[in-house]
Amino acid sequence: MSAEENMALVRRFFEARGKADLDAIEEILAPDFVDHTPDASLAPGQQPDREGYKRQVAKYVTAFSGVRFVIEDQVAAGDKVVSRISGHGTHDRRELMGVAPTGREMAYRAIVIHRISEGKIAEEWGAGTGLSDLRGQRLEQEMRERERIEQELRVARRIQLALLPEAIPQLDGWEIAQYYQPAREVGGDFYDFLQLADGHVGLVIGDVSGKGIPAAVLMANTQSVLRTVGQRGSAPGQALMEANEVLCAYVPPNMFVTCFYGVLYPESGRLVYANAGHDLPYVLHGGDAEELRARGMPLGLMPGMGYEQKEIILQASDGALFYSDGLVEAHNPKGEMFGFPRLRALVAEHGEEGSLVDFLLEELYSFVGEGWEQEDDITLLTLRDASHA
Repeated sequence: MSAEENMALVRRFFEARGKADLDAIEEILAPDFVDHTPDASLAPGQQPDREGYKRQVAKYVTAFSGVRFVIEDQVAAGDKVVSRISGHGTHDRRELMGVAPTGREMAYRAIVIHRISEGKIAEEWGAGTGLSDLRGQRLEQEMRERERIEQELRVARRIQLALLPEAIPQLDGWEIAQYYQPAREVGGDFYDFLQLADGHVGLVIGDVSGKGIPAAVLMANTQSVLRTVGQRGSAPGQALMEANEVLCAYVPPNMFVTCFYGVLYPESGRLVYANAGHDLPYVLHGGDAEELRARGMPLGLMPGMGYEQKEIILQASDGALFYSDGLVEAHNPKGEMFGFPRLRALVAEHGEEGSLVDFLLEELYSFVGEGWEQEDDITLLTLRDASHA
């Protein structure tokens, strides 16, 4: 089968998964199918084969209403297809993982690799985020056990904070602001400012899959690699490609890094950028928030990846927001997510006066209410042409 046929097969598979169409899933999966996903949460005695996979789909998907999967990006090489997907659904139908229906809308993001053999899906590997509040209850005992190492985590936090930039670049005619708050003692988010030749500035924001110490270690390694390739003058697309080749050598198969890298030319307002699977930044221009799109898979997933490079000219009083998913995936007491549409509308609504970072944080705290427990790391970077402010 061709690469296009393989990708079409995987798209049909995700559609069947979202509908819990077990007959279609059985038709698409090879008889000797094997699921290698590490957190498949198999029931006792359940095997990672085709029948076990079908039972797993029925168990998870039927606990939610309004289930939908979106394939954000997809590439194929040889007999492998790599898909970056997002999913949403409301947990309102039945108990799952020992938790009664919560009525909360939940988001799921994953990178899934399928191996195709003779027109069937023979193997699956996956890594993703989501269902964190359900898993959190199951991990309560493990959290208690972590208390004995809190001192070590506090030390790790100090080390991690020391790796972040000490100061924000001061550029004539430009305003740059940042906010960084990990959900735990250490986090997987990171940001950086690179002082490049001729006064150019590199802007980096990234998010490592997973949490805790493993994510923090990978965050530090990724930041170091990006600083090296960026400061030797590689353009954003080339820099992400070089960083990916390095990271692929040692990133565990169940982890990856999303990253946006842009280079600002302050004199002209030119912003050249590339994106490795990170949430799309917004540019505030003429009262509207426009997405900065550039295709690219996350870092550390597969060697030989290319990264689309684009550019934009930031006009007088234009602003840009770069962020991590901890903001959009925050929930209010009703189980509603802050969400991308709300964030985009708020960016468009914000005028030239005042800090966009402060404005968004005020809106977030108003949305989640008192007693909110932060679910994921939150990082915000804003850039504004203030030459005509």
